[in-house]
This record gives sequence, C-alpha cells and structure tokens, in this order.
Amino acid sequence: MAEFFAMGGYAFFVWMSLGITAVVLVANLAWASMSHRKQLQRISRRVRRENLKT
Repeated sequence: MAEFFAMGGYAFFVWMSLGITAVVLVANLAWASMSHRKQLQRISRRVRRENLKT
C-alpha cells in the first residue's frame, strides 16, 4: 500500500497534479454556481421592472 502512495518516486508530482485538478474543478463549480445565481437575480429584476411598467 505504501508503494502505491509513493508512486514509484513520482508521488509529489502525481499528488500535486491531482490536488491542483481538484482545486480547479471545485473553483469551476463555485464559479458556475455564482454565475447562475447572478443570472437568476438579473432575470428576476428584469421581470419586476417589466411588471411595473404595465
């Protein structure tokens, strides 16, 4: 098992690349979620504004 985690001497590079990939994926999900929320708020404001005009 220890040999698996050592990755044949390349453990630092392998685990760093996996860590960076995980951080990028989480950041991408967070950005998409925030962007979606902002877009829903814009739509809501636009609908309210259009309803006030009529």
